[in-house]
Amino acid sequence: MTSDAQPFLYDIGKRTDYVGLGHEEQVEHIKAYVCKPSSVTDKAVIVIHDIYGWQFPDIRYITDLVAAEGYVAICPDFFLGKKPWTSADHWAEFRDWLKDRACSAKKIGVIGFSWGGMAVHHLMLKNPELKTGVSLYGIIRDSDDRYNLLNPTFFIFGEKDHTISYDQVSIILLEKKLKQYCQVEYRIKVYPGQIHGFAELKPDDMKPRDKPYIEEARKDMMNWLKTYV
Repeated sequence: MTSDAQPFLYDIGKRTDYVGLGHEEQVEHIKAYVCKPSSVTDKAVIVIHDIYGWQFPDIRYITDLVAAEGYVAICPDFFLGKKPWTSADHWAEFRDWLKDRACSAKKIGVIGFSWGGMAVHHLMLKNPELKTGVSLYGIIRDSDDRYNLLNPTFFIFGEKDHTISYDQVSIILLEKKLKQYCQVEYRIKVYPGQIHGFAELKPDDMKPRDKPYIEEARKDMMNWLKTYV
């Protein structure tokens, strides 16, 4: 882990063409991007990518940030070689595309973004061997038992998220139902003024007013992982 004298590594430079500090390897039948810390550790975190896939520069950047905090960080290709979503695809076809993608992991700690956040929520309901999960702007909305978490879970949202708005029922209902049914530690935090995907923004895409919240979300994510992993 980083010491008090070495603050959390929020930025690894401009990332327009970010390649990553780790490497690609085969983990059983799945390809994965792996980044290891500078010292030996027995702690690992699985990073579940969003709909844009495991090779997307932003998700590799986040994977490197996790590794910089002392974890072996692994971002598998949960699409199993299938084409990720692209900005050229039509959203009307998204449901059909989603049906054909896998989302399962059985490791120590798990974090996920958007589509990956939904996968984390799912894993926290089904995999008691996992230590913890962090779901960033992704929740399951169509399951009656989605509040019976088996592991400590941290939900991160942006106040101005166009997909999961605090003004809508989603987050308010999540808070109410977790308080009613959940038997493990959980936390829900909404970051003022932030949009969907804010925690992954490139430095050159950050607005000055948003940067403190982006850094806060990343720090909160790592502090949660350190508590349970």
